[in-house]
Amino acid sequence: MQLDRYDRQILEVLQDEGRISNQDLADRISLSPSSCLRRVRTLEESGLVTGYRAMLDARKLGLSLMALIYISMDRHTPERFVNFESQVAAIPEVLECLLITGQEADYQLKVVVADMDAYQELLLNRLTRIAGVTGVHSSFVLRRVIDKTALPLGPGAT
Repeated sequence: MQLDRYDRQILEVLQDEGRISNQDLADRISLSPSSCLRRVRTLEESGLVTGYRAMLDARKLGLSLMALIYISMDRHTPERFVNFESQVAAIPEVLECLLITGQEADYQLKVVVADMDAYQELLLNRLTRIAGVTGVHSSFVLRRVIDKTALPLGPGAT
């Protein structure tokens, strides 16, 4: 899908303000409300806009410890990876799971928990019990320096 300047503007605004009304969005980018709504629907139907979410404050929910966990697997087989990925997907504390290269690990997880006790429970009672996990190394996040979800929509974007 080719994006013109209006599509890019719509996407930029929606990434920052997903609950903006169609009228306000149309005013912001200087389009008629009906044209703006058509464009938003086209962007949604194309799969470019995948959803709208509320961003929550983890600390206010009592989730003050974030960790990056590097997981090594015993075998690199599709079955091992499918099993690991399906089990990790069922753990609510896992915010992100990435299959990675260039490290000694096979996966990087981003997890959030209440405290070190909760982290220990997650590590010892759930993650290390998944078949094929042979190594776990953790780093704890001291501070989020950059924390954004908006994707760059500069000239390189479609």
